[in-house]
Amino acid sequence: MEKSKLNGHFALFAANIFFGLNNPISRSIIPDIVDPYVLTLFRLGGGMLLFWLSSLFTKHEKVPAKDIALLFLAAILALSTNQLPFLVGLSMTSPIDASIVVTILPILSMIFAAIIIKEPITFKKAFGVLVGASGALLLILENKNTGAGSGNFWGNIIVFSAVLSFALYLTIFKSLISKYSPVTVMKWMFLFATIQCYPFCHKALMSTDFSSFSASVYWRIGFAVVAATYISYILLAIGQKVLRPTTLSMYNYLQPIVASFAAVAMGLDSFGFDKIISAVLVFTGVYFVTQSKSRAQVEAEMQAKRNQSNKA
Repeated sequence: MEKSKLNGHFALFAANIFFGLNNPISRSIIPDIVDPYVLTLFRLGGGMLLFWLSSLFTKHEKVPAKDIALLFLAAILALSTNQLPFLVGLSMTSPIDASIVVTILPILSMIFAAIIIKEPITFKKAFGVLVGASGALLLILENKNTGAGSGNFWGNIIVFSAVLSFALYLTIFKSLISKYSPVTVMKWMFLFATIQCYPFCHKALMSTDFSSFSASVYWRIGFAVVAATYISYILLAIGQKVLRPTTLSMYNYLQPIVASFAAVAMGLDSFGFDKIISAVLVFTGVYFVTQSKSRAQVEAEMQAKRNQSNKA
């Protein structure tokens, strides 16, 4: 495997560990302690400040006005209509039910990639998506059978809209993201997303009594901003530059696995055989998707066959 793609896989693995940890951490403070609109604004505004600060220490890249406009649109799908609806939906449902909805991302990404950028749906890719989904669902459904929680219907619908938005982003803007460094891409996207979301978050922000927040609450907000936003979105952009949308989204299956193992480490759950099976299925699914042929590979093979036919 090429070094750049290997780095992309490591980046996505790490990003989804942070995302997986963030679900139970954020759910522990929303909506009872922190309004989901306020936490969203913290994530977007905090990410914006960190990315612009980071840009002072990285190589400057000139972004033409056309691409600035495209990054504005990308911010809508990747952040504004993803992060805000996700946290609102999460505040209305359980982390387990939200995890079920999130596992639809690879399937949506595969469908959008086939329709929009004409990526082939090969047997290996479809098989890998289904195997990975079965691993995530095995763990989630096992948790549901033990009474881990039931979600709100409308909360799940809102989370689904966030997943749909992100799947479109992964497919439509892959070529744009590949043109620039992760810091350049994210500083513009988080700036635009903060501007886009602020009008919706202003009322909740003004009515929040920050003096009532404990150190533990600020620690959890800090994790959401620094680890699950700033670091994770850098890692996500690294993976997006070199990997296909379906491969990228497959790593979402790690999130319920990570959340479950975190619960075990915190003494909130016990380690069972189902967790081992789930992890094996998820990594098996990722392997099959990464081994499937891309559109470029399929076209190259077809061209080679045509060349051989012409010579014959």
